[in-house]
Amino acid sequence: MIYEKLEKAYKNIREKTDFEPELAIVLGSGLGKLADQVEMIDEISYKDIEGFPVSTAPGHKGRFIFTEIHGVKTVIMQGRVHYYEGYPMSDVVLPTRLMGMMGAKTLIVTNAAGGANPEFNVGDLMVIRDHIAQFVPSPLIGQNVEQLGVRFPDMTEVYKKEYSDLITKIGKEKGFNMREGVYCQFTGPAYETPTEVKMAALLGADAVGMSTTVESTAARHMGMEVCGISLITNKAAGLSDELLSEQEVIDAGEAASEYFIDLVLEFVRQYK
Repeated sequence: MIYEKLEKAYKNIREKTDFEPELAIVLGSGLGKLADQVEMIDEISYKDIEGFPVSTAPGHKGRFIFTEIHGVKTVIMQGRVHYYEGYPMSDVVLPTRLMGMMGAKTLIVTNAAGGANPEFNVGDLMVIRDHIAQFVPSPLIGQNVEQLGVRFPDMTEVYKKEYSDLITKIGKEKGFNMREGVYCQFTGPAYETPTEVKMAALLGADAVGMSTTVESTAARHMGMEVCGISLITNKAAGLSDELLSEQEVIDAGEAASEYFIDLVLEFVRQYK
């Protein structure tokens, strides 16, 4: 059933474009400006794809952008789908799987995150070295889709070390506030409580959010190579006196958009 839905959506996309990407990029909250700064070859709105979940989160436009970045054929997901929007997990990762089916071999996944590490500050960029995904349902639960990958995929290195090293190197050379760490996904939509943040930190998390781990897991299941970047948009609950809001996240993303875009574009130029 899952693969049939994927096939229908894929066929629908192929009726609209024959673009075959090599690279896929998922843009998180407040980071959508990257898609507006590339030369568009084609675009498809999510609502125009049969069976495709439509993003309802603030700051997420909801479309695929097809482009070339430094000669690399790229599909950009401008706006993602979250589990908290009420979709089954198979729908949440459907876009990632579709980009893999289109031909993408590498996935750059980004997000806006709360800093659970007290040393992290608003505006820092954290290269994701590993993740904690045990607080959300795995996208691989249920009958395995053999066409996509094996029943028990290895997750020793979800985020390719070579890519993480390169992102860190580029960011430091450009003078950005670069961090490295572990990202932990919660379901949302409520922000984490101070005690939940403490728990995540005790488990080894440096940043918390409501996306990313499930997409990365689905991508690795398909054999895609993944690199992840979190923009720290706020100190997580309990680490500051500020109350959390979605506007704060969007504003922080806007403020960081210039150097975030610079980092991603330079990574694309060098990663191969």
